[in-house]
Amino acid sequence: MRRLPDIRPFRQRLEEIDALMAEPEFFADSRRAATVSREHQKLSHLVALYDRFERLEKDLADNRGMAGDAAGDPELREMARAEIPELESRLEALHREILVSMVPPDPSDSRNTIVEIRAGTGGDEAALFAGDLHRMYTRFAERRGWNVESMHASLSEAGGFKEIAFLLTGEDVYKWMKFESGVHRVQRVPETEASGRIHTSAATVAVLPEAEEVDIHIDPAELEITVARASGPGGQGVNTTDSAVQILHKPTGMIVKCADERSQIKNKAKALTVLRSRLLEKKEREEQEKYAANRRSQVGSGDRSERIRTYNFPQGRVTDHRINLTLYNLDEVMDGAIDTVAEKLAEAETQERVEALFNQTAPTSA
Repeated sequence: MRRLPDIRPFRQRLEEIDALMAEPEFFADSRRAATVSREHQKLSHLVALYDRFERLEKDLADNRGMAGDAAGDPELREMARAEIPELESRLEALHREILVSMVPPDPSDSRNTIVEIRAGTGGDEAALFAGDLHRMYTRFAERRGWNVESMHASLSEAGGFKEIAFLLTGEDVYKWMKFESGVHRVQRVPETEASGRIHTSAATVAVLPEAEEVDIHIDPAELEITVARASGPGGQGVNTTDSAVQILHKPTGMIVKCADERSQIKNKAKALTVLRSRLLEKKEREEQEKYAANRRSQVGSGDRSERIRTYNFPQGRVTDHRINLTLYNLDEVMDGAIDTVAEKLAEAETQERVEALFNQTAPTSA
């Protein structure tokens, strides 16, 4: 049987939350109260599981003692011996459930999220596919009750987008969108293909947790800001002023553009939001790579050069390569039904984190 990590920090945190929830002004901030209440529920469940585990351990020790007592009643000794396998099985299952409950949530899970989609290899077909992905995520957001706000778009003459960025706001947005970062590949017959030959194209998706000013400090001296006349589907007024904004972050070479608003000030604010989020993602990625220098997770790595998913239209098939998941409901997926994929990826990430926690707990002698 393996030992469990120390429960005391979790008990201490539960006591702190109990005291916090007892304060008269606790429910004044409903959003904060809901977050803290969820944490309280999770911790209460964990502590209850741990207490049950300790009781089962004691029962198992008692049974082993009776089973090995040569001077004891033979009938009781046999009954105790017969119960040992079931107790061991229950303890093993409970051990794993406790480890899952101890895995800390990603602190960015509750953040709003910026999604950037860029057409990759495949020319016009890649731009059309980028448009399809944008629609897929928009429909997924609608199903989740999230809001979608356009940040920047560069249209393709053939349709779709050369690139597009948008902000998703709502509950647990990053939690369900973070696994979408990477290269998405499509296999289908383009409408312009007379011979019916299947083409392979790709689009790149970047998913960035929205950063706040307290997360990332940007020195104005490190920015090069230029403005230009906006163009595109913004109506006549959008073309009459120099409202489009481009920001260059000199230390990293990152360039952000925003032209969706008629106001230069609003476009600048949106562009800075995107820049902060990119810098936050870069910082978090560097910290993760430093922490896991010898082992890189395939799930949620955020590596935008990694091919993560293939959408095969002739076969109606979608395959996520990170977890070898294949579904045959491509039409539904493209209409925003990516819940199953997201849930399976979340389960795989939890599994990896549980295994890491499990391996930190050394086996003890029975």
